[in-house]
Formats: sequence, C-alpha cells, structure tokens
Amino acid sequence: MPTDTAAAIAHLRQAFTEKPTAARKPNAFATATWTGGLRCEIAGPASERTVTDMPPALGGQGEGANPGWLMRASMASCAATVIAMKAAMRGITLDTLQVRVDSESDSRGLVGIDGVSMAMDNLRMNVRIAAKGVDPAILRELATAAATTSPVSATLCASPAIALDVTID
Repeated sequence: MPTDTAAAIAHLRQAFTEKPTAARKPNAFATATWTGGLRCEIAGPASERTVTDMPPALGGQGEGANPGWLMRASMASCAATVIAMKAAMRGITLDTLQVRVDSESDSRGLVGIDGVSMAMDNLRMNVRIAAKGVDPAILRELATAAATTSPVSATLCASPAIALDVTID
C-alpha cells in the first residue's frame, strides 16, 4: 500500500507544483437536517451519510454519535491519515497506527447555564505507532507533525472565523 499512496502523492505534488491553483478548491459540504428531538441526519454530496443524536440524559434518544464525538473522530482519523501519508512519502511501512483523541467539556453551558463555555477543552491526542526497523525518533516526528498539520487539527489551531448565512422560510 505505501507504494500506491506514495505514487499518488508524488503525482499530485508534481501537478500542484506546476499548477498551484489546481490545489485550491471548495471542500465537500455537510448538511445536517433536524429530524425531531435532538436527532440530525447528516449528508454530503457523494452519498456520505450519518446520524447524530444526544444521549437520553441530555434529552436525545442516543440513536447516533453526538456531534462532539464526531469532531474527535474527525481529528483522530485525519491525523492517522496524515501520518500514513507522510510515512508512505518516506517509504516507511507502518505496522501499527492508532490515534485516540480525548477532550473534556462542561455540560452546564450546553444546558444554558450562564457563564459556562460550551467549548470542549483539554484536547489530547495519543498516537500509537510502530514500524519495524524505523528509528523511534522518526516515528515520533511523524506523529508530532500530524497533530498540528493534519487539516482538522490545523483548522482548530487556526480558529478561523465562521461566516453565517441565515435563511428564514
């Protein structure tokens, strides 16, 4: 697999070096549609589908992952993907790669108690990685870079402004 991944990345690097504007494009959108209670169906343009819901303790039915978990899952999978890509570019065959993301939150803000932030904090990423014959320092370097340069983590670190358009039906 590293050979196919490395070849694909090398091809795109060449293409984007020759034509940088080809690399810049809108990302696929995600649309959440409320379906009752606290449940939402989320869809994307290429048949992506998932459901979110809150646990019963917060008034949901627990019929899907909660949105905060999806954010942590996105961070974990994005970091793992970047580590795998960087390893492939360096010709490293990984034997083990697992990324876990934890956070804490204070649900008082979520239930409307003033003065309490709804933001998750204490984000922690744990990377478990192994590759036979590869210096542990190199593996640590791959993991460290992914924690800050994977698109999801880099976006959270940059704290970009969120534009809002509202349509009233």
